[in-house]
Amino acid sequence: MANVALTGILEKMTGKDKDYRYMATSDLLNELSKEGFKVDSDLEIKLALTILQQLDDSAGDVSGLAVKCLAPLVKKVNEARVLDMTNKLCEKLLNVKEQHRDVASIALKTIVSEVNSSSAVQALIDSLVPQLTTGIIGSGSSTEIKCECLDILCDVLHRYGNLVVAYHEELLRALLSQLNFTQATIRKKTISCIASLASSLSDDLLTKATVEVVGLLKRKATKPEMTRTHIQMVGALSESANEYTDDEDASWKVRRAAAKCLAGLIVSRPELLSNLYEEACPKLIERFKEREENVKMDVFNTFIELLRQTGNVTGGQMDTDEMSPRWLLKQEVPKIVKSINRLLREKSIKTKVGAFSVLKELVVVLPDCLADQIGSLISGIEKALLENSSTSNLKIEALVFTRLVLASHSPLVFHPHIKALSGPVLSSVGERYYKVTAEALRVCGELVRVLRPSIEVSGFDFKPFVHPIYNAIMTRLTNQDQDQEVKECAITCMGLVISTFGDNLTAELPACLPVLVDRMGNEITRLTAVKAFAVIAASPLRIDLSCVLENVIVELTAFLRKANRALRQATLGTLNSLIVAYGDKITSSAYGVIIVELSTLISDSDLHMTALALELCCTLMTDRRSNPSVGLTVRDRVLPPALTLVKSSLLQGQALTSGGVAKQAMFSIAQCVAVLCLAAGDDRCSSTVDMLTNILKGDSTINSAKQHLALLCLGEIGRRKDLSAHAHIENIVIDSFQSPFEEIKSAASYALGNIAVGNLSKYLPFILDQIDHQQKKQYLLLHSLKEVIVRQSTDKAEFQATSVDKILNLLFNHCESEEEGVRNVVAECLGKIALIEPNKLVPALKMRITSPAGFTRATAIIAIKYSLVERPEKIDEILHPEISSFLLLIKDQDWHVRRAAVLALSTAAHNKPNLIKGLLPEMLPLLYDQTVVKQELIRTVDLGPFKHVVDDGLELRKAAFECVDTLLDHCLDQVNPASFIIPHLKSGLDDHYDVKMPCHLILSKLADKCPSAVLAVLDSLVDPLQKTINFKPKQDAVKQEIDRNEDMIRSALRAIASLNRISDDIVTDQVTQKSNWDPKSSLGSNKDDDDNNEDNPPDDDDDDTMGEAEDLSEDSFDSPGGRGGDRDEPYKNLGVDGIIISSSRFP
Repeated sequence: MANVALTGILEKMTGKDKDYRYMATSDLLNELSKEGFKVDSDLEIKLALTILQQLDDSAGDVSGLAVKCLAPLVKKVNEARVLDMTNKLCEKLLNVKEQHRDVASIALKTIVSEVNSSSAVQALIDSLVPQLTTGIIGSGSSTEIKCECLDILCDVLHRYGNLVVAYHEELLRALLSQLNFTQATIRKKTISCIASLASSLSDDLLTKATVEVVGLLKRKATKPEMTRTHIQMVGALSESANEYTDDEDASWKVRRAAAKCLAGLIVSRPELLSNLYEEACPKLIERFKEREENVKMDVFNTFIELLRQTGNVTGGQMDTDEMSPRWLLKQEVPKIVKSINRLLREKSIKTKVGAFSVLKELVVVLPDCLADQIGSLISGIEKALLENSSTSNLKIEALVFTRLVLASHSPLVFHPHIKALSGPVLSSVGERYYKVTAEALRVCGELVRVLRPSIEVSGFDFKPFVHPIYNAIMTRLTNQDQDQEVKECAITCMGLVISTFGDNLTAELPACLPVLVDRMGNEITRLTAVKAFAVIAASPLRIDLSCVLENVIVELTAFLRKANRALRQATLGTLNSLIVAYGDKITSSAYGVIIVELSTLISDSDLHMTALALELCCTLMTDRRSNPSVGLTVRDRVLPPALTLVKSSLLQGQALTSGGVAKQAMFSIAQCVAVLCLAAGDDRCSSTVDMLTNILKGDSTINSAKQHLALLCLGEIGRRKDLSAHAHIENIVIDSFQSPFEEIKSAASYALGNIAVGNLSKYLPFILDQIDHQQKKQYLLLHSLKEVIVRQSTDKAEFQATSVDKILNLLFNHCESEEEGVRNVVAECLGKIALIEPNKLVPALKMRITSPAGFTRATAIIAIKYSLVERPEKIDEILHPEISSFLLLIKDQDWHVRRAAVLALSTAAHNKPNLIKGLLPEMLPLLYDQTVVKQELIRTVDLGPFKHVVDDGLELRKAAFECVDTLLDHCLDQVNPASFIIPHLKSGLDDHYDVKMPCHLILSKLADKCPSAVLAVLDSLVDPLQKTINFKPKQDAVKQEIDRNEDMIRSALRAIASLNRISDDIVTDQVTQKSNWDPKSSLGSNKDDDDNNEDNPPDDDDDDTMGEAEDLSEDSFDSPGGRGGDRDEPYKNLGVDGIIISSSRFP
């Protein structure tokens, strides 16, 4: 509104006509209530003065409107005007006549309630409180003035008690003096003021007030009405002393915010878990008694987050370390259960649901942790299951917890409580809500296992519970009108009941089994029914299935033709179990039909299904050995596709696109030949070996597949049988080292090593002698020695001490070899010998790490890397106190040694994380330092016409980032993501292609496991990702460079997709704004279409085992810990705001 128009309104407000004044004041109130009301400072002063004058208007309706104008005015004018109005109103309150005093009092209360600026509030208090105190205790103040001042002061103290701290003592003294005032009204208002003041008084002042009031009570000459006042004062002090208001720092809102803040800390700082358990966990458990339900739910959620994070970072690791999060949590279990038991007795459904959620997460993280406390929880479970409430959440949570606790604890723990548990659970099976029923049936399944954990021995009388459980489940099984989830749970549970209690249900089986067969005919329930029959067939009770066996076999055989892969897989397993248990009752004709159907399943398109089909064929032939028709049918229908399968490269997990016999298929064929030779007898085996050696005597300059296969066959046969009877076979094999073809030389090395395994006493000295005297063949001969050592590392008996000493002397002599391939093989040999002779090798290797030769130090560390295998070994105890000596060589001056230490650390983190947990606080800064580009490792090679820049630190940085990736998987509780992301991960995202790829994977992992840490620095990660997806190869780039760039872009997009999941697509928006990238593009959407074919989904169960021999051209340093699975995992159909990224593998 224009200032001119407002001036007009103000002039009308001071006019003589009452109606004009009223209308003008009403117009002003409307203008003040508008959102955009603003005036200059001069007009602001005039406006405030005019409204104050209107408060004294003779017309009551005009003065009432003026009071209403104060509320919006206080919010629109500056602080000085508010104070000016307050002082003038106080003057009116204390000095003028009664009519104006009432209006001034109302106006002051309005200002107190409406002022909102923190600085204005403090200024208001400093101005108002001293004047009100004067009005209360002033000798000339009338009773009316005292009453008005007490009312306003009570309002101020109620709203801003914590801001009046400077005046607390003065106010308390003034108010206490009024408790003996003659007027009852004054005393009553004084009590209210002191009660409001008490909630913000310090302990000393509160004690002083209490002592003084109690002293007044003790006076015997006090009048009864005064005594009554003092008693009321004591009561008011008692009620207000522990009062909490929404404005106090200790209010429920602050506690709730603190719980949420702590949850964020737990998620973002997993390395602080041990400290959190020592400091925060007891406080959280104590706050389970929180009186505000909303705060209590947040406390529950925070504690659940603590439990989940413990499970995430510790996995299944041992909890013997007294500072490990799992061990610390275990010590708190009794306190947790005690608090939860108290909560389960409360009336609030929400509280009890939260309590069961805590217990549920606790059992997931620490199985078997409630064995000693389960008795105290039974009553709470029972009451929850019998609760008659309108919501089913409590019953579902209680049932889920019951199922988990039954599955994770010893059955003996529950035997004393079965009667108390079974009743409510079986009652829940009859519930109308399908989720409750389904969960109750799952609990029944666990209850069955608890009742009879062992068929042979049972010290518990389970028979009284068999028929009630059977009847409850049978009612659900026969009911057609129910949810699919309930049907499936009923079928599964009935299968468990029959397999466990079948000998006690002989009369009921003829009625129950046909129902299960009927469910096999229903498309919705057939898969579950098939699995139920597998459970029944595997029962040691040998349940009588004669009434349904023939129908079951017919149905299952038909299922082998179905397109549903899961159904075919389950059917094969069930048929296998049925034939093992009931093979004598199945007809030969039924066997023949099964074999015909199996023959169609054997192909390399689905190796897992093929394995199951072949396993079933073996079961059929083993079971019906006396019936030749089964073997003949298998020979005619199954053997041809099986032989075709042997040629497939997929048997070793490497799909080759070239024609002919795949490379890896050679190893499969060689193994088959070796097994057949041994089965055929010594004569035929000898003639086969002669034939194979004759093939090797042919022209070695021809790259013959026959020679390759002959060498592999000799190796496989020699490993299983002593070939020393064949004269000079070792020389014939070693002659193949002269072949110009790498794969022939590799096969020869493999063959020589395996032949030596068959007769160590003869061939091992030969290999050692050749290594010393055949320098040119040294690399291949070392590989042969490695084959011997690897084969013997699981069977230590055949290695004599003298042999070990000779091998060690030879290997240590070659530690300083200039050829990296030789050093790698030497290191692997030393590592495998360390598994056999750890007491001898660990000190010897420790001595080598002080060698002045860098290659020797690096080889010693890599040897330790190869000794760190996943299975427990006796070297672990010996290595534990010594491993720091090896790993701390990450500080070595030689980058070869540093890289070796990084690779060893990565392997230790993957295979034996407990060995290095205590070292990580010291190791992590040193590891992070290896991710930095080192200018001293960059050199320029002069190649004549041009110069080539070589970065020796590239492999070191790549290894360091891969090590961090491993640590995130296995030692997350020791890693502080925030200190790694900036600057190390950020610089890696802007590094070389080989470094970017693992960095993208690390970023995706961090987004999943530590989202808070990533979100905190999200903006700084956008630029390197944007540069990556915006990078374009040179115009003359070769196809390999283009493919590598596309792989890198896909990798970056996968990282962006992970970031989008935690940031609501913010990253995509930022990248789109900063680059010319189109988020609707489809980079690579037509590539590798076969991988995205939904008709041939990838089989997670396939075992991509490597062949017995390795490609000798591989650099074994490139696979830390022998691990590459994480980086080779295919990403399928990953969408990023419309992007479809085809299946691809990291190179």
